[in-house]
Amino acid sequence: MNYKIFEYDPGLLPYRKDIELRMSEYERKRRELLQDGLSLLDFANAHEYFGFHKQRDGWVYREWAPAADALYLMGDMNGWAHPGLPMTRLENGVFELRLTGEYSLYHGCKVKTVVEKNGYRKEHIPLYARRVIQDPNTYVWCAEILDEPTYVWQSKAPKPPKEPFIYECHIGMAQDKEAVGTYLEFRDLILPRIKALGYNTIQIMAIMEHPYYGSFGYQVSSFFAASSRYGTPNELKSLIDRAHEMGFYVLLDVIHSHAVKNVAEGINQFDGSDDQFFHRGERGYHPAWDTKLFNYGKNEVIHFLLSNLKFWMNEYRFDGFRFDGVTSMIYHDHGLGRSFDGYHAYFSMNTHLEAITYLQLANELIRQVNPRALTIAEDMSAMPGMCLPIEDGGIGFDYRLSMGIPDMWIRLIKTQRDEQWNMRYLWHELTSRRPGEKYIGYVESHDQALVGDKTVIFRLCDSEMYTGMERSCRSDVIMRGIALHEMLRLVTVSLGGEGYLNFMGNEFGHPEWIDFPREGNGWSHWYCRRQWHLADDPNLHYCELLSFDRAMIELISTHRIFRREPISLYIDEEKQILAYERGGLVFAFNFSPVHSYDGYLLKNVKRGTYVPVLSTDEERFGGYGRVGMDAEYRVAKQSDGSLGFPIYLPSRSAVCLKKVK
Repeated sequence: MNYKIFEYDPGLLPYRKDIELRMSEYERKRRELLQDGLSLLDFANAHEYFGFHKQRDGWVYREWAPAADALYLMGDMNGWAHPGLPMTRLENGVFELRLTGEYSLYHGCKVKTVVEKNGYRKEHIPLYARRVIQDPNTYVWCAEILDEPTYVWQSKAPKPPKEPFIYECHIGMAQDKEAVGTYLEFRDLILPRIKALGYNTIQIMAIMEHPYYGSFGYQVSSFFAASSRYGTPNELKSLIDRAHEMGFYVLLDVIHSHAVKNVAEGINQFDGSDDQFFHRGERGYHPAWDTKLFNYGKNEVIHFLLSNLKFWMNEYRFDGFRFDGVTSMIYHDHGLGRSFDGYHAYFSMNTHLEAITYLQLANELIRQVNPRALTIAEDMSAMPGMCLPIEDGGIGFDYRLSMGIPDMWIRLIKTQRDEQWNMRYLWHELTSRRPGEKYIGYVESHDQALVGDKTVIFRLCDSEMYTGMERSCRSDVIMRGIALHEMLRLVTVSLGGEGYLNFMGNEFGHPEWIDFPREGNGWSHWYCRRQWHLADDPNLHYCELLSFDRAMIELISTHRIFRREPISLYIDEEKQILAYERGGLVFAFNFSPVHSYDGYLLKNVKRGTYVPVLSTDEERFGGYGRVGMDAEYRVAKQSDGSLGFPIYLPSRSAVCLKKVK
């Protein structure tokens, strides 16, 4: 077939057979799954059958455990008598138990599943448990039966953002206090902060239950349970309800790329086999993450994962997903140590077609549940077609994360002096994108904030952040850090994609890294929180960085520049000047650390009169105030025939101008 992916990128024509194979596998799997005229919406209903469901005369509990010899349920309702109440084996590996009378379940009743295989019995968390809790004394996890009042939703989701400004957040560490934060605290204390900054989308991490807090939520154990560390399911719904009321789109950071290897807490070896959900042996193990890998070729696994997506959208009203670890999913070697330096790297025996098919099915299902849903792929490989519609030969995501941009900034800061930064290299790295595909640009996410790494501001200022963040202190190190922190954000948001992302607290230069409570730090929450009081203190430089971020988001969102492609106006390598136009705004950056240029000719600008609307050097943002914000610049024909105007460009600063006449 003549898929549009080849029109977007003719360079893919030599790999036509690979794209056609991608599409034929997708169509084959759809036919295999959707017999008798079913849709994916009809198919993805595992959570409505399996798990615990209240009936008129009690409860029914079902599990899929094909390799198990017998299943039992034990808990508060039978005094934890081992092995528990026997379940009845039905067809296709399904077990069922009806609980009535004295053994009926109730709200708050704690239970575990006992699985018997070859004469051995092991305790497990039920696969479809919707609430999983940890005993504060024994630290043992178990499922807790929910019989909460049905949540009454008050607000509808807003219209999807055409220009997503995403605030990435973690509920537990969103509070200033030295403790795990809650859903309700986030709702009442943090959502207003995000709203005031101008972001329109929140992306929430670590919601799917995970036994190890320090995994940042990326080693999921119970796929249908919202983390109990932060509160109850209804409290999470209240948070999302309030977010919708405030105009936010709400995305779930979904982890379908792997699962925790724990047996007692997770889904691993639930039925006593190694391959119920995962591949056997080395293929089912991720060496870098120490986790288990799904078998995406198995229909029951697809059923489980697609139902999981539908569950989170219907039960909690999430508006879409950020898919974690996509690169790991779509290559057999998980992209580890691989250089994606040409099309050949994407189309080979290393490509995991079953995973790509699953992602296509996932995107199709998500649109069937909610046609306005938003999906984002965390893919550092830039697989062609990742963010093209499936019918065009793509995988179906709306956006991919521009993961190379934060890597670039860290590499430059670590390895080069400021005066060595190459402007053409910056332009190339910030603007190179797959044709027809949309990207989310960012300077740093949670990845750059974890212990063992450093945030951008900490790389720039290091130990002086402990002594030099009083506004009365204007040391060279701190002033450089403030200037570059703002410049990097402005050039990234204006060039790096069709959307923008920030991890909570980084907008004001949150100091230090994130270190979860552990034995090595005395189980301290000191580094596992967000110190909002720093940004609220008018005597500290943090408030200036916060003010800049707010002004920057307002400017970019008001002018809707993501709807236009950036146009290079002038790159002056010798003077380290980068100038361009996007969406009617003109941006001029002087990355030189020492040289200011008076009367610098800004060329190739459209005719008209321009005024500054934002400068990183404004005093309110911690700058020196060297740019006259009340100036006017009239474009005129220059001696070399170009159109432009002279302007003062101070060292290590950026100015944004708009046309007024």
